[in-house]
Amino acid sequence: QRRSLAPSQLAKRKAGDEEEEWHPPTSRKRQKPVSETESGECYRSPFRKPLAQLTNRPQCLDSTQHEAFIRSILSKPFKVPIPNYKGPLGLRALGIKRAGLRSPLHDPFEEGALVLYEPPLLSAHDQLKTDKDKAPVHVVVDPVLSRVLRPHQREGVKFLWECVTSRRIPGSHGCIMADEMGLGKTLQCITLMWTLLRQSPDCKPEIEKAMVVSPSSLVRNWYNEVEKWLGGRIQPLAIDGGSKEEIDRKLVGFMNQRGLRVPSPILIISYETFRLHAEALQKGSVGLVICDEGHRLKNSENQTYQALNSLNTPRRVLISGTPIQNDLLEYFSLVHFVNSGILGTAQEFKRHFEIPILKGRDADASEAERHKGEERLKELISIVNRCLIRRTSDILSKYLPVKIEQVVCCRLTPLQAELYKNFLKQAKPAEELKEGKISVSSLSSITSLKKLCNHPALIHDKCVEEEEGFMGALDLFPAGYSTKSVEPQLSGKMLVLDYILAVTKSTSNDKVVLVSNYTQTLDLFEKLCRNRRYLYVRLDGTMSIKKRAKIVERFNSPSSPEFIFMLSSKAGGCGLNLIGANRLVMFDPDWNPANDEQAMARVWRDGQKKTCYIYRLLSTGTIEEKIFQRQTHKKALSSCVVDEEQDVERHFSLGELKELFTLNETTTSDTHDKIKCRRCVNGHQVRPPPEGSDCTSDLSQWNHCADKRGLQDSVLKAAWDAAVTFTFHHHSHEEQRGIP
Repeated sequence: QRRSLAPSQLAKRKAGDEEEEWHPPTSRKRQKPVSETESGECYRSPFRKPLAQLTNRPQCLDSTQHEAFIRSILSKPFKVPIPNYKGPLGLRALGIKRAGLRSPLHDPFEEGALVLYEPPLLSAHDQLKTDKDKAPVHVVVDPVLSRVLRPHQREGVKFLWECVTSRRIPGSHGCIMADEMGLGKTLQCITLMWTLLRQSPDCKPEIEKAMVVSPSSLVRNWYNEVEKWLGGRIQPLAIDGGSKEEIDRKLVGFMNQRGLRVPSPILIISYETFRLHAEALQKGSVGLVICDEGHRLKNSENQTYQALNSLNTPRRVLISGTPIQNDLLEYFSLVHFVNSGILGTAQEFKRHFEIPILKGRDADASEAERHKGEERLKELISIVNRCLIRRTSDILSKYLPVKIEQVVCCRLTPLQAELYKNFLKQAKPAEELKEGKISVSSLSSITSLKKLCNHPALIHDKCVEEEEGFMGALDLFPAGYSTKSVEPQLSGKMLVLDYILAVTKSTSNDKVVLVSNYTQTLDLFEKLCRNRRYLYVRLDGTMSIKKRAKIVERFNSPSSPEFIFMLSSKAGGCGLNLIGANRLVMFDPDWNPANDEQAMARVWRDGQKKTCYIYRLLSTGTIEEKIFQRQTHKKALSSCVVDEEQDVERHFSLGELKELFTLNETTTSDTHDKIKCRRCVNGHQVRPPPEGSDCTSDLSQWNHCADKRGLQDSVLKAAWDAAVTFTFHHHSHEEQRGIP
């Protein structure tokens, strides 16, 4: 009988054999093999392995073998997910120092690459002696940005990088970006920050963190611009509100960031918030500080200037389209902030530069004073130009539509004229000025006259209270007059504005921006819009920062129904992009020409598709024309120092500029009478500008004078036809060459 050879059976038999008694084997006769059919069993070889028990369950694969097989498929070497990438393939572990030559972050030989730094060429012998781990590499702007930079912006980025890395002025790391409005200063500075945060000739980031300080209305705009151009490659920290504890916590967290991969390397903060929380930011160091609308730092005595100046930050970039606003000492403050000491102290600068230059610029200056002023001016320009870059808006003529700037001189209405003359007789501000006194009452007189030029309603309360200068003035107002409703016919400028808005609304789909220095004037605009059923939005100092960004975005949308955007020049005149409108009305002038320039640049910017019309309204023969003349004097100084223009006209003497408190009722334009216009005879244009000439904003280049034939704007022509009760004078300036 065949026994099982299974180990378990063998063990059982062995144990059983030991217990049983041994019996000798009995001899058996050889038996005839039994056939399979007879015994019913089949013969099994003793050498055959036992078979597994048959079951109905399906046979399963070993899970361990399957998992190992899948892992072998998936464990392929890492491949860089960049099309046509030819760099080293990831055959090394992360964190291990790369062997071989150091290489730049981006290909410097790619077509269109913007190379900021190129290592010096070495001979074969010098290459053998050079330490490969210390060899400098190219600094190349990220192609994502270099592809969208215009030629003047590429030049600007290279200038900024050379300044902040101390390659232009050894030992100094600051510069002033003084391009005029609309030339893309924000994009150039974003490119600079991104480059410094990612690379340097030493094959590592130049800086760890950067800070942008801007007006509160531009904090969100900077955040959006970083997101727009870098597309999520970086996460900036924008602080535009919150409690003091929350802001301090964010600032401390920002300053405590260290290492090559800082989570939020860019801080965007307003001047006001920075001043209040400067202590938290002064505890560490920041690689780069960018001050947008940097002309806010024109006074070195204010708290914001001192707080920023105390930062542990050598690399400083100041952005200002108008670095000279009032005088050269303010210009010195800006240069001193970015590069301390290159112009000496404030006293040395005033003695050596400011006094000789201003004397030479006076219309009554002697030949010796003019010569000395020009010499000092050239010396100042040669020093400052090493850290200041300035391009004018003429560059934009290649990319933007035509801009026509028009100065419209509007006669006072009879009510305004009588109130104006009565005030000058009673208050007598001119006598105080002649004595050299600038008192509080003199400043108050200026404000009162400016408001009167806007509309008599703005000084009605003073007439009711019979303040100085307005005694008995209430009797001059029409019977039953009330300030609850606006009456455009009582103001020359308001009448012109009413005509311009009505003609624009009825003849086109253009939108209009109305700008004023006074919120009381904006209130009058609102009443006028409600009377005429114009849809409008208003931005002034009472509006929150977050809401400002929303209404600007909505107004710029082509589908938005708003016709008018009311803007306070003090609250939102800087940096806003209002390309949804193509007509802008400057209702009143500011003493600082930079404020007006900033406000007027809101519509003529990148993205604008229509011809732009700028209307500057002035009351004829009044203090507004004196303010405009003072602006021209300051802009001529800026043209000499910043723009390096030659032969800039000396239009006004200092004596003429002091004649503030007068009223000239016999002129169509006091300014035009004083500028010695080269194109007019008896009030009519007789000579057009030379063909192909570069029309500048210099007042000696007024194109059209005193008559309707010179008007190039259909809206202004229609307003002229409608305004039969008064006349106005207009000046046109086109920002594009060769315009007929």
